[in-house]
Amino acid sequence: VVPGADPSARQLCFAWGPAEVLVCETLFGQRGGSPSRGEGGPGRALLLGALTGCVAGTGEGGPSSSRLFVVRKDQDIYIQTLRKLFNESHGIFIGLQRSEEELAGKSRKAQLVQVSKNYRSVIRACMEDMHQAAISTRDTALHSQYSTQVSILSAMELIWNLCEILFVEAAAAGPLLLRLLDWVRLHVCDVDNMVREVLSSENPSKHKLFWNVVDVFVLQGRMDEARHLLSKEASANPTSVNMYKILDDLMKKMPVPSLGNTQTLTEMELKWQHWHEECQRYLQDGTFASNSHMESICKILLGDEDAILEKKELMTTWYHFLVTRLLYSHPTVKPMELRMDLFLGGESSPEPLDTILMAAFEFEMHQVIKECSIALSNWWFVAHLTDLLDHCKLLQSHNLYFGSNMREFLLLEYASGLFSHHSLWQLGVDYFDHCPEYGRVYLELHIERIPLNTEQKALKVLRICEQRQMHEQVRSICKIMAMKALRNNRLGSALSWSIRAKDAAFATLISDRFLKDYCERGCFSDLDLIDNLGPSMLLSDRLTFLGKYREFHRLYGEKRFSEAGKLLLMLMTAHIAPCSFWMTLLTDALPLLEQKEVIFSAEQTYELMRCLEDLTAGKSDKQKFQVAPDDVETMKVEMLRLALARNLARVIVKEGTLEGS
Repeated sequence: VVPGADPSARQLCFAWGPAEVLVCETLFGQRGGSPSRGEGGPGRALLLGALTGCVAGTGEGGPSSSRLFVVRKDQDIYIQTLRKLFNESHGIFIGLQRSEEELAGKSRKAQLVQVSKNYRSVIRACMEDMHQAAISTRDTALHSQYSTQVSILSAMELIWNLCEILFVEAAAAGPLLLRLLDWVRLHVCDVDNMVREVLSSENPSKHKLFWNVVDVFVLQGRMDEARHLLSKEASANPTSVNMYKILDDLMKKMPVPSLGNTQTLTEMELKWQHWHEECQRYLQDGTFASNSHMESICKILLGDEDAILEKKELMTTWYHFLVTRLLYSHPTVKPMELRMDLFLGGESSPEPLDTILMAAFEFEMHQVIKECSIALSNWWFVAHLTDLLDHCKLLQSHNLYFGSNMREFLLLEYASGLFSHHSLWQLGVDYFDHCPEYGRVYLELHIERIPLNTEQKALKVLRICEQRQMHEQVRSICKIMAMKALRNNRLGSALSWSIRAKDAAFATLISDRFLKDYCERGCFSDLDLIDNLGPSMLLSDRLTFLGKYREFHRLYGEKRFSEAGKLLLMLMTAHIAPCSFWMTLLTDALPLLEQKEVIFSAEQTYELMRCLEDLTAGKSDKQKFQVAPDDVETMKVEMLRLALARNLARVIVKEGTLEGS
């Protein structure tokens, strides 16, 4: 659904982009025409017509009759407060990929559990930032958006924490229940305000919510806190001291599974059975009959389902009820005994969160990932959770029918979304790097679509491509930047990019522009670049000529006339100089011909004379250069002929004198 668009009134056209869809309204359907069957197909003709009507205002309804909508694939990446989630989780992800694979057994499991906790800490930190943003903003729409994100992040942490307990840590019978209790205490926070209200009152035992708070503590297995509150009731009501002591003793003696494995499951079950029988005896004896609250607590300790269900308003969620019932009826429950049909048989059409949690309790990992992919608004959660589960060796046997495994598929989707953001695309590169099957292909396709707005960004993209030997992309980026620089008349930058791209044709084009500018202005721009071309000048003949011609100017400036003369003659006789530039080269020879010291030998002078005759006769390249019939050109030719003749005469006299002596 596109907000603001009415497909019943106007026909909608769309065009796909890398991570966005362009949707536009068109009057095409109201004009009774039929789509063109010509080049580009009907969809293309329709889209172009709609865009023309929208941009140029040619539609029947006036200039503003059509509208454009941009529908983004992953809107969440544009939320500023979620940047921490993407950036910090990226570091955790990379650390996991580079971790010591040789770690095995308990060491490897401990490492993976720590990674999972790191992910959860990032989720919680983002949730707290989002909560603060919701409190501080005065914008109603922003407040609603932030509050929604807080709820989503809270659900994400809830699911991740449960997956950590059941799949990553794979807690055994006994410790499993303790982990689930911690999970409930951490995520069921609706009663915290009530607890604070009672505890902060002057006389907690007289507060109307006192017994509710005691019940909450018992339902969450927080026995020490429940006993502490009951001691206040005993102090305020001496008649209940005896009942309090018995209940306090029962709560104190309640067997609790040990995390340190100091006792076997059999020992734990025996202790729990004796304790359970003791509770049953006190209840049957009517010890708590005079106090309905204490009697209700004793029934909860016995795992009475009806008594627990009476407190469902305090538990607020079905999974709180599940853990509470297990605590008091089956504390040594094994992972595979967590069956949901025992607890949710009467439920109909559960919420998405409930569906995901039930799938987790059923140990249906693939169903958890599938439901999360449907319910959540981005790929971050499923991509990172799947990667973690894959490192736990829990998804090794599951390959998708179209080639890639589930881990890689989800990472590719997540990284593709990151590439639509102006800066987060850099994170996506690393995710593609760790997708062995299709990662490089995706990276090559996406990196070509990055808008190269600045030279700094282009250099960053180029460095990424060079590190991965993506030669085709390197050439493409360099050509794009060279063309941009050329359009802005930045010849030095354009030449630098074309050399980097190893594009001989483009380097020739830019070299010609340099020579043209020299002819117009009489000097070179970007001398530092031309002076330091080095081996790069061999990329093309024209670039070689440019570098050597600049070297001629440098030698002439240093008054090394003999070397300059040899280089100038070589440029003409080697045929690497464009014919259109010969007159400029011959003109450059004039000062050397007029030097007091003879620079050119007789043979060299004959070569220069031949070049001049070829030029004037049009033998070398008649169609590219014709001597203009103006006085300036005629004068140049006559001056050159005169200078060459005088130089030849001087050379003959000099060489004849040397031979005679």
